[in-house]
Formats: sequence, C-alpha cells, structure tokens
Amino acid sequence: MTDLRGVVSAATDRLAVAGVPSPQVDAVALAAYVLGCDPGEVHRGLVLGTRLTEEQSSRYAELLDHRAARVPLQHLTGRAGFRRLELSVGPGTFVPRPETELAVELVLGELGATGATVHGRAPVVVDLCTGSGAIALAVKDEHPRARVHAVEASDQAFRRARHNAGRLDLDVTVTLADATGDPRHAVDLAPLEPLVGRVDVVVSNPPYVPEDAVPREPEVRDHDPAMALYGGAGDGLGTPLQVARTAAVLLRPGGLLVMEHADTQGETLPAALRATREWVDVRDHLDLAGRPRTTTARRAGRLDEGETSGR
Repeated sequence: MTDLRGVVSAATDRLAVAGVPSPQVDAVALAAYVLGCDPGEVHRGLVLGTRLTEEQSSRYAELLDHRAARVPLQHLTGRAGFRRLELSVGPGTFVPRPETELAVELVLGELGATGATVHGRAPVVVDLCTGSGAIALAVKDEHPRARVHAVEASDQAFRRARHNAGRLDLDVTVTLADATGDPRHAVDLAPLEPLVGRVDVVVSNPPYVPEDAVPREPEVRDHDPAMALYGGAGDGLGTPLQVARTAAVLLRPGGLLVMEHADTQGETLPAALRATREWVDVRDHLDLAGRPRTTTARRAGRLDEGETSGR
C-alpha cells in the first residue's frame, strides 16, 4: 500500500519539472481517474491518509509517465469538461479549450435575443468543424428548443461527436462532411441542403493557426490533429474564410455567424469578412484573458417581412 499524499506530492513535483502548466491539478486529476472518484474526494483522501493498492500505484505511475511526456491529460483520462458537460475525447480529436466557451455564450445570447422561436419555429443552429461536438452539444444542453446540427470532416472526430451526443442524450444531428463545401453542390453536404437560407446561427471553431505559428505547447503541437489546427493560406485564414462562405449559404438574411480565431486575427478576420460584402455588423470579442478570440457577423441581405435580426 502506498500513501496517496506522498504519491500526489511527488507527482506534482515531477510534472512541474516537466513544464506542465498545472502540475498539482493534473496530479490530483490522475489520482481521481485511477481511484474512480472526483478530485474533491482525492483532496479529502490527502487529509485522511488514503492509501493506494499496488495495482492503483502501478497504474498511476504509468499515467504519470505519459503526462510528464506531455501527453494531454484529457487523452489519458478520456474526458474533458466543457461548460456543464463532460465530453469523451482522445487521440485524433481536438481537445476543447475554455476560451471556446465564449462562442457558446455568443450563440446563447443570440438565441435569447431572438426568443424561443423564429417565425413560430425552433431556432436552427449549425456547428461547422464540430470536433468532439463540444459547441453543438453545449448549445443544445443549454437551449433545448434549438434544432442543432454538427458537421465534421474527420471520420474519427465525427464518431467521437456522435458518441458524445448519444452518451449525453442530446438530440444533435451529426454529419460527416467537409464544412468548406457548398451544400447546394457538395455531395457529402447534401443532408444540409434543406437548411440553405434557413439557419439562424452558424458557429465554428475552425482550424485557424497560421503556418508559421507552430504551437509551443507539446500537448497541442504533438497531439491535436493537424487538420484541426492549421488554417492554411499562410495567415491561417484560408479554412476560416471557406467555412464562412458555407455559413453564408446556410444562414438566412440577418442570421448570425460566430467564429473563433487566433488571438492574432482579431483585426484580419473581421476585415476579410467585411471585404466579401456578404456580412454586416461585423464585430470582434475578447476572451476572459482579454485577447481577441471570436468574431460575429450578420448575413447581409433583405430580411423577410416580419423577420427580426435578433438585435
């Protein structure tokens, strides 16, 4: 039997030396995973003198080796918290970040502004480049009346998003398709063709990292899938602007685009959207760290009689 307090203390020191940003939090999280409890129970165990079995100690040591090598904590535990949800994540799937919760806030704010219904129907939300399904599932969880669709090009991530939707019992339609296509012409986006010009909000956290901005964090650089990171076109805006074109096809006039971007793109993405003349009321929003993070824009065009832009 091994003392939990000593194990977690030694693990915290080792992770700190390895450069892990939150060594104690991660050491406790790994212990919680091994013990099958929540971190609060681990903290109580540290006080009460809980001891680990040999099997638990061996499993903890194995996980600690991987975390010290900068394998993402979420890949080791298979789960990631996002707003009120605990999502299944793993290799081949982009790990959702806290800053992405801003996109959810902006979507929910729009849905609250438009009311429970639009023209007597439930509002329609489409999440392009959904990854694990984090944004789409959070929106459905917090605005149950919304009809939510999620689109993902990676087969592995698509299966993860569909699994999360089923496990969380959230009615989100997950489609395997390239979000840079046009649903009026692309075969794999055919399921979205009935939504053309009828969507109220399109939200996206697309690949946006510039080619010369390789992430410093090994967890991101070495483990997040490249297709979920790099936006192309040198400045990283190639994929985001392609996704925005798809969004413009899907949105009704006055519908809202919500798009996350790199903190270096707070001026360039809004400028690029304005230049297309497909968008009006283009604004950028800061995350909780005060960095440019998310752009919103409204689909240009004449509103149907009696329709509101939600503003």
